This record gives sequence, structure tokens and C-alpha cells, in this order.
Amino acid sequence: MNREQLFNLIQQKRSFLCVGLDSDLTKIPAHLLHEEDPVFAFNRQIIDATIEYTVAYKPNFAFYESRGIAGLQSLSRTMNYLEAFQDQAFTIADAKRGDIGNTSAQYAKAVFDKSISGFSFDAVTVAPYMGEDSVKPFLDFGGKWAIILALTSNKGSDDFQLFSNGSGKRLFEQVLERTQHWGSPDNIMYVVGATKAEMLSNIRDIVPDHFLLVPGVGAQGGNLQDVAKHGMNDHCGLLVNASRSIIFASNGVDFAEKAKAEAASMQQEMETLLKSAGLIQ
Repeated sequence: MNREQLFNLIQQKRSFLCVGLDSDLTKIPAHLLHEEDPVFAFNRQIIDATIEYTVAYKPNFAFYESRGIAGLQSLSRTMNYLEAFQDQAFTIADAKRGDIGNTSAQYAKAVFDKSISGFSFDAVTVAPYMGEDSVKPFLDFGGKWAIILALTSNKGSDDFQLFSNGSGKRLFEQVLERTQHWGSPDNIMYVVGATKAEMLSNIRDIVPDHFLLVPGVGAQGGNLQDVAKHGMNDHCGLLVNASRSIIFASNGVDFAEKAKAEAASMQQEMETLLKSAGLIQ
């Protein structure tokens, strides 16, 4: 899915919602635990309930890799299920990879090359700390995206990302300036936390055309209106992620129904913001 196709999907669904499938086995409803694969059963019902309002799904690999082979089987079944919606949903491997070039090439195959790994995500999150050769292997796959960590929403982000050198530029700004030349707005996105919304205008000065993946709305307290005000561009340019506030809206038998209601509420707010920006009628 290229940038125009992603924008068309946003216009079609009148939404820029990304649902994070942080599917913690210890938190899914108890009645699913008798299923052969409880996590897949949970994910399937979440997808069915939210697909109408959602343009992207983002499984966080930690919740699958921590369970070993069983977890990877749950992830595989989830991705195979999403193939039925391949024109309706952008898929993101939230794996935060990044290593020396030959190792990154293997990581890229793991998430992009279905003939080798069984997975064919549209995008993967990447840590740029090791430099260009650690990111480029992900960009060598045509039609795929690297989503580079820039300014995250976690408490510890201030430890390094806001560090300023003698030029006065903060580290995250240097990341944006340098990495955008490794690819283009058609294959690079950036992670920018919703709790840093006041910095989005500055970020847009540096990367005006790139899509931004914005976590932190919902359970982490980020404000959707602030994100849109400072971060939206003429292609929307935003994928706003919500995980716990949607998938764990209920831990009862009505979990899918509650997830649907939460996703619908966010979509309605996003539709209003898209209309205000003149991106939909």
C-alpha cells in the first residue's frame, strides 16, 4: 500500500485510526481461554468489530514473542486472517528492529518476505540509532515502509531524544533531518508520541510530507485534537494508534462490542477533524 492508497483508504473510511493488537494473554476475557488459540480468537473478534472504523492494525511483537512458538502461531494466524482485509487495512509490525546491515536484512525478511517467514506486513517500526546501514535493508523491499522512531511518548524518551548538541538541535530533530534522505515520504514514516503533540508543528517543519505514526492517544492520555491541529498535512499524514483503550474496553463477553463502540467514537472524532481540514466532504 503506497502513500496515495493509504490516503484513499483514510478518505474512504473517514478515519486515521490504527488499532494496536497488544494482545496480552493475561488480560483477554476469561471465556476465551478455553479456545485452542485464545489470543487469535481475541484478535479475530477485535478485527471483525473494528475493521469498519480502522485503517491500520499494529501487533506489538513483544506480546507474541514472549510466548515463544505459541505466540508466533497466534501472530501468524492473525496476519493470515487480515489478508482477507488487505485492501481495507494497513499492517504494521511493531517490532522496533535495528541492527548492523546484514542482521537488519534478516529482520526485514522476517516481516516482509512471506515466502521465507510467512509474514508480509506493510511496515515495520525501526530504531535508527545504529545509522543508515541498519535502516536501508527495510527500504530495499518495494512497496514496504520503515517507521522510524523519532520522538516517543514514554517517560524515558527525555533521556536521549531531547538531548541537544552545540548546534542547538535536539537529537530527535537530527534523526528527522538525516533519515528522511535515506528514503522518501513513500517508504518512510516516523513515530511521534501523542503526548508530545506540542512539538508536532516543529516536526512538520522538518518532515512536511511524511506520515506520522502517533501512539499515546487513549490510555496514555494524548489529545487527538491537538495531534490533528499540529500534525495533519494535505494527505492527512497521521496514523493515530490506540491499543488498550479499544481492545481492553471490556474484559467480559461483550469485549468486542465495547471495542467496536470505542473505535466508532474515535472514528467519528477523526471524521470531524478530516472535514475541518478539507480532506473529505
